[in-house]
Amino acid sequence: MKIGIDVDGVILDYEKGLFAAAEIFDLEKCRGNGKIHLNEFFVQNRYDWTEQEKEKFIKEDFKRVSIEAPIMPKAKYVLGKLKEMGHELILISARGTEEESLINIVMERFEKENLKFDKSYWKKQNKLEICQAEKINCMIDDKPETCLKMAENKISTLYFRGMRGYDLEENEYLKEVSNWGEVYRWMIKKGRKLKWQNLF
Repeated sequence: MKIGIDVDGVILDYEKGLFAAAEIFDLEKCRGNGKIHLNEFFVQNRYDWTEQEKEKFIKEDFKRVSIEAPIMPKAKYVLGKLKEMGHELILISARGTEEESLINIVMERFEKENLKFDKSYWKKQNKLEICQAEKINCMIDDKPETCLKMAENKISTLYFRGMRGYDLEENEYLKEVSNWGEVYRWMIKKGRKLKWQNLF
């Protein structure tokens, strides 16, 4: 299978650090009003921050949180297993849209961790376009809107639900997961199903 994989909130455990940094930034450098727009996916849009404050937060904290964020538990193990099973792993991320230097931070980190991918797409807001062009069989992402769009277009999607996620109704193309063990289980079951189908 060709597997598309998001980075932040899927491979990199980025959200906890980002949310903590946003709370501190709001208290120490803004008005301390707390979260205002609770349904916003992007953390910098959840507060009553001005555009200048958002830019300052992105420049000051996105980079630091990227450096500090750990790899998701068992992500490295499962990604290695998926490679062994013959799957093609393709990174498809919006990372770098706000700050291009954030791409190099992750690429260097993945190299240090010996995480190997067949292709990488950065600064991609429209992931569906890439998935269709690459003929992706399964996309793993934490953004609800992205997951819904994939499923609507009949691309199997693992919704890696994190702190920013909300309930999505599962269907034949959409499955919620919360860790890499669940991703691994789904991939093995999917592989067995495909092998069984190929017998006929």
